[in-house]
Amino acid sequence: MAEGTVPAGEKAGEDVRLRKRDAVGLLVCFVVGGTGLFFAIGGTRWFSRHIAPVVYDVPGGSWAVGAMLGLLSLAGWAGVLSGRFDGWRDAARASGVARVVVRGVCGLAVVAPVVFLGSGLRGKHCRSYEPGCAYISGTGPALFAYVAVAGGLGWIYYRRRRAVVEERRARERARLRKLRKKGKGKSRRAGAGP
Repeated sequence: MAEGTVPAGEKAGEDVRLRKRDAVGLLVCFVVGGTGLFFAIGGTRWFSRHIAPVVYDVPGGSWAVGAMLGLLSLAGWAGVLSGRFDGWRDAARASGVARVVVRGVCGLAVVAPVVFLGSGLRGKHCRSYEPGCAYISGTGPALFAYVAVAGGLGWIYYRRRRAVVEERRARERARLRKLRKKGKGKSRRAGAGP
């Protein structure tokens, strides 16, 4: 047997150990992640049901809270969809971790307002007189303001962004048309042989 080669039996044993270790790691991630998610959702619901009545009772509170949560969701979406953090891929591993943390925080900013507002609605599978299921007054206006702000500003941003992209494409088409007239455009080069 040549030096540096691994017998087939040892390599197969290594693969089995790696598969077992990967399976155990995946199982631990599911158990720990599922438990953490369960407590996070329950804790968020409890927190929301105790904080929402206090915040909604302030004059104009429910409308203002809904508008602020709409802006928070839009900022989160901008961070999630932004390509600004993609430049960190070539940097060191620590900045890759920072990029993932920033994207996670932005994702949380998208989901948290929806969970907060949804916690104030009446529960589905319980009686309305139970304290954890009753409708919290002010949730309706807050939800309406959230949808109006997030949907309205999101639509305006989308239309504006789309107009900018279309204008850029039109300028590029005009530039290529001018180059073709002068004989320097893509179509002239594409027809030329090697």
